[in-house]
Amino acid sequence: QVQLVESGGGLVQPGGSARLSCAASGIIFRLYAMGWYRQAPGKQRELVAAITSGATTNYAASVKGRFTISRDNAKNTVYLQMNSLKPEDTAVYYCNSRYSGREYWGQGTQVTVSS
Repeated sequence: QVQLVESGGGLVQPGGSARLSCAASGIIFRLYAMGWYRQAPGKQRELVAAITSGATTNYAASVKGRFTISRDNAKNTVYLQMNSLKPEDTAVYYCNSRYSGREYWGQGTQVTVSS
């Protein structure tokens, strides 16, 4: 059974930082491209950052320079370090994994940026 379990969300002040984690089980993690998506109320889900099995990364323009995605294959975990957070970063953040036509999603974790 495949599980992606996100953690690390919560309430953060503008300009603050947070780190999201996504622990995967039931997959050969090192083979999978991993990504973080987010969905704000009334908006479509959007890609925030992604990392390939070879650790190549890409970012949405809105977060480039502020967010960093990384992976630890020994721990089957992908991270999203978020710095200089803005109120517009408020959303539910979802972990995603993809490999060979298979795709899985986590349940999401809420990040709220507010004073």
